[in-house]
Amino acid sequence: MFGYRGTTVRTPTREKEEQRMSNSTTGSCCSHNPGAVAADGRKDLLTRPADEYAECPVMVGSTVVKADAEAAGLFRDYDGKRYYFCCAGCGPAFDADPAKYAAAV
Repeated sequence: MFGYRGTTVRTPTREKEEQRMSNSTTGSCCSHNPGAVAADGRKDLLTRPADEYAECPVMVGSTVVKADAEAAGLFRDYDGKRYYFCCAGCGPAFDADPAKYAAAV
């Protein structure tokens, strides 16, 4: 329920629902089956582990999902290591001077 200028109006019913969600054993608002999944130690399905990411050596600071880059062919192997790119333009730049870009990451 919204009040003046989009602010949320806290009604007794809304407060009760918020309290129920915060006390949920699943640790979320999705309480279809309370108690089925423990909040502690469960796998986070919304984020990827850090080892699934790489930094583009050409556009330093651009984070790349390794699996997505491989599926798109946006990678090169150089000196025994695989380098992942954020876009199609980075591959040719890397090919022109791989030692320069390999040293950047």
